[in-house]
Amino acid sequence: MPANTAGADPAAAPGPARSDTPAGPGRPAGPTIGPYAPIGARPPLSRASGLPFYHPTVARLTYRGLLGRRRALLLFALPLLLLVIVAAVRALTGADDGTAAGLLQGFALSAMVPLVGVIAGTGAIGPEIDDGAIVYLLAKPVKRGTIIVTKLLVAIGVTVLFCAVPTLLAGYILDGSSQHLAVAFAIAAAVASIAYSAIFLMLGVLTRHAVVAGLVYALLWESVIGNYVPGARTLSVQQWSLAIAQKIADGDQVSSDVGLTTSVVMLLVVTAAATWFAGRRLRTLKLAGDE
Repeated sequence: MPANTAGADPAAAPGPARSDTPAGPGRPAGPTIGPYAPIGARPPLSRASGLPFYHPTVARLTYRGLLGRRRALLLFALPLLLLVIVAAVRALTGADDGTAAGLLQGFALSAMVPLVGVIAGTGAIGPEIDDGAIVYLLAKPVKRGTIIVTKLLVAIGVTVLFCAVPTLLAGYILDGSSQHLAVAFAIAAAVASIAYSAIFLMLGVLTRHAVVAGLVYALLWESVIGNYVPGARTLSVQQWSLAIAQKIADGDQVSSDVGLTTSVVMLLVVTAAATWFAGRRLRTLKLAGDE
């Protein structure tokens, strides 16, 4: 007699058996069709964002690395020191435009911004290259240019946050009546942060001694040579940003040896060139295990 099929489950039609296969060597956990084929597998890493040249997963990992315990302490230390200094100066000398301009240029732009740029720019990619962790990122189907631009945007965001905002607060503390001065130096710090982030990110890709090279550049070139050697000021990020601050402040408290047009062009060229070169270098990067 033919088998009674009334009330049979339609899902039991002939075809590959479906089961919930436990995880094990060589097979994934979860429902499968056939021998271990996963259902609803995750899309490739490169499809995580619809925005060109930006990958949120890379950004999240970079933020996590930059804001780790050691780097976070360094990032907070310099802005905190600036605010302590300006509070003490205000309490001792009172409000004065000349004192405010001198301190914001002499400490904020000359020392704090480039040093924070070193920490953020080199820290965005340098440690991953040093310990070989970059190999896992390079193995993913993500364009090298996307990696560089994403890490640059993260470095810029961190540097602006820890430089431009404290500089603005310091300007208001030093001389609250001169708002143009505080805003001028805050914008100059933000503009300089962009260029420094690109330069130090490039150093992080080029050399394993990026922090040392960055400190030499920041402390020797920008803080000393860029301030006191007339010919070198033309090639100083600090002087380029000061030209923008001079235009915004609209007074004689801020001055730069470089014209505004030249400064804007140089900032754009240096930022673009450093970003391009970092991406090009990453495409041909040889890890220690490959040598």
